Amino acid sequence: MQHDQQGDGSPLTEGGRRPKRLRMTLIGGGLALTLAAGGGAAAYNYGLFSDTGDPVSFEKVQEKASKASKASDVPPGVLMPTGPRAAFVRTSRLPDGTQIAKTTLTGKKSGFTGDVWVWVPKEYDDPKYAKSAFPVLISLPGGRGYPANYWGTGPGLGLQKAVSDGAKAGTSLPFILIMPVHNADTRHHFDASDIPGQPKMGTWMADDIPDFTKANFRTFTSRDGWAFMGSSAGGFGAFKHLLKYPDRFKAAIASGVDIVPDSPLWNGNTQAMDENNPEKLASKLIEEGGPDVYISFQIGTAESGRDKAEQFMKEYGKGPVHTRLQVIQDGEHNGKSYVRGMREGSLEWISKVMSAPTPDPGAR
Repeated sequence: MQHDQQGDGSPLTEGGRRPKRLRMTLIGGGLALTLAAGGGAAAYNYGLFSDTGDPVSFEKVQEKASKASKASDVPPGVLMPTGPRAAFVRTSRLPDGTQIAKTTLTGKKSGFTGDVWVWVPKEYDDPKYAKSAFPVLISLPGGRGYPANYWGTGPGLGLQKAVSDGAKAGTSLPFILIMPVHNADTRHHFDASDIPGQPKMGTWMADDIPDFTKANFRTFTSRDGWAFMGSSAGGFGAFKHLLKYPDRFKAAIASGVDIVPDSPLWNGNTQAMDENNPEKLASKLIEEGGPDVYISFQIGTAESGRDKAEQFMKEYGKGPVHTRLQVIQDGEHNGKSYVRGMREGSLEWISKVMSAPTPDPGAR
């Protein structure tokens, strides 16, 4: 996962030719000037002026927001960034000007250190939303999900654009995407759980990642602004955390999902497994009568697993556990298929049960 001279001031070799490295530099410089003359977009397409790795600040409207908070006129239910702020570096810039950035986080509660990628929609930097919270979609990858999260390492899968397009069309909320690593190493999968004797990946996901998000962004104080999205093993983590912490999170999109914990690291510890088993958690939530949670399963017709999702829906999709199934025609077990499913219905569905940012009518 860097003598004599020609009329242009460049040095000559004994044979009267410029050194190869310098010739290539001059050629590259000429190409850059040509592309720049033809438009900056062309130059960026050639990667000549890449700003990957540059520091990133998500604070374009934060000074105004901070002043608003000191003036005690922040709307109810809005939490301004609590700090301390993380140090972000840019990993990608999208055509609409938004950017994906990365930081390294050491979780105060889990003790685990891993990378986190973030993306905020264009609306986040609009002055009329300077005092508004934004809904958060914690997005988890499948596979090992370490040392990278494929939702955040680049825009190629289209997740960010799906949210942007949906927000523009009015079919999706402008979610903040938080994309942490999902596992602690490349050898094991940890079922997004605190497996006894192992790194506390459940605490990392359910505690440290939300705390990190609150420290850096304008978020909702209620669970109505917090949701998960994940694929495969990440889908398991997404709807497991929803069912385990319904007081913190409201909804999840779970694609190509595992239904029960299956990491060999459990070593037969059935009690700990049961505490992280979505079937057990759903049953408990039904018995307790809530709070209501919302799960959208996504399954492609070219992959297996639909029967397991439908069985879960049949047995546990009742009372406070609201479930639906997004069937993706010709969809395979991969991120592009799942983003297509989100475009075809799941993003609109989850947006209807989450809180939306509210513009300030007096802002300019």
